[in-house]
Amino acid sequence: MRKQVFLGFFWKFSEQISSQLVSFIISVILARLLSPSDYGIVALVNVFIIIANVFVTSGLGTALIQKKDSDNIDFSTVFYLSEVLSIIIYGIIYMAAPYIAKFYGNPELIEVTRVFALTLPLSAFNAIQQAYVSKHMLFKKIFISTTVSSISSGIIGIILAYAGFGVWSLVGQTLSNTILISMVLFVQLGWHPQLVFSWNRAKPLISFGWKILASSLLGQIFNQLRTLLLGKAYTSADLAYYNRGQKFPELISSNIDGTISTVLFPALSEYSDDTRKVKELTRISIRTSTFIIMPLMFGMAATAKPIILLLLTSKWAEAIPYMQFLCIAGAFGTVSNANMQAISAIGRSDVMLKLELIKKPLYLILLVIGIKISVLAVAYTMTLYSILAMFLNMSPNRKLLNYKFDEQMIDILPALANSMVLFILVEMIGLLHLQILILFIVQVIIGGVSYIIIAYITKMQAFMYLLDMLFKRSDIKK
Repeated sequence: MRKQVFLGFFWKFSEQISSQLVSFIISVILARLLSPSDYGIVALVNVFIIIANVFVTSGLGTALIQKKDSDNIDFSTVFYLSEVLSIIIYGIIYMAAPYIAKFYGNPELIEVTRVFALTLPLSAFNAIQQAYVSKHMLFKKIFISTTVSSISSGIIGIILAYAGFGVWSLVGQTLSNTILISMVLFVQLGWHPQLVFSWNRAKPLISFGWKILASSLLGQIFNQLRTLLLGKAYTSADLAYYNRGQKFPELISSNIDGTISTVLFPALSEYSDDTRKVKELTRISIRTSTFIIMPLMFGMAATAKPIILLLLTSKWAEAIPYMQFLCIAGAFGTVSNANMQAISAIGRSDVMLKLELIKKPLYLILLVIGIKISVLAVAYTMTLYSILAMFLNMSPNRKLLNYKFDEQMIDILPALANSMVLFILVEMIGLLHLQILILFIVQVIIGGVSYIIIAYITKMQAFMYLLDMLFKRSDIKK
């Protein structure tokens, strides 16, 4: 298992880095070619697509991974259930498109919504493929498929943007990426759906999966409610600035936190009956993820201005304050994620659903307060929500895993304190009157070196663990 987890981390992280690096470069090029309003239109449509996508990608795929003895009958059964559901949902969105356009007062949204929603049946198939990959720790195959699809779809998007297709270049990029990643995985994987269906196999998977689905659905509905209300109360350009400020911290969380979660969940599920082992793995996950993610988030918050101006030009300068606050919010999200992964792995999807029912009223209150004030105020309230949600997500594992609150704080505080020192230092360097590129390089070097030095001097557990894994990598591969 140690070898599988280590290699899983390696290939999954490589996949995330390669795909996100390509996507990042493509997004920078497209941001220079397209207007904020183009991105705003896609963001409005994406509200409904993301929510609909929860039905076809969440719950059942997680149930397949959590079930210890899932086989081809299980995977084929879930495939047919997901595809039928995705087609039904697509039909609903197709018919609702005129009402969505009317709600926003933009007729262009009708066709954009209908074409964009074609990703749903494709995503349903890909979700089962992803579950198979995670279940069998075949992350090298994901690395290949994601890299190929990211590069190819990015080129398609750029060509369409140069040709003057505007918002359709973003739609084309997304559709082609979803198609290509499924096609490449279809060729690579040993599993393909077969003409077999078992309702007896489906029932326990649905029993576990519907709670995961409901939790994810609640989370996405409320997350997209922010976009929905911002798009209604303010301009599409305002929404684009907010989303662009959110894009950079999401880049970090999807790369690192997503890697840890994807690989750790099947490993935790293997020990679902041993809460002591699950607690041990969860503690390692929290220490490691906070050690990596917190300094990156706090450092990115301190260097938001040069990042935006250097990469996106002054056209996107209004996104700078959004990025700063949303980076801080993302720093605490990794703790929430690790706790939720542990709860799911031991089969307590009911607890996850209860947590969402507790958190979402709080989210709604903070969101409404923020929208009443300004778009920037929403970034403030979302940062506050991220911190409060972290404490709420920590709570159940005090009983489920005997992972006490003080133990979690001991695991979190070293990285948090070190990251805050980094933030202050980088902010002070930002006061120097240097050319912006030179200033950014100096901030990154001094911030990174100071963080590592403090980690070494204080012998932070995560730092020592990563060094141990690094120096023993040759033994693991044998």
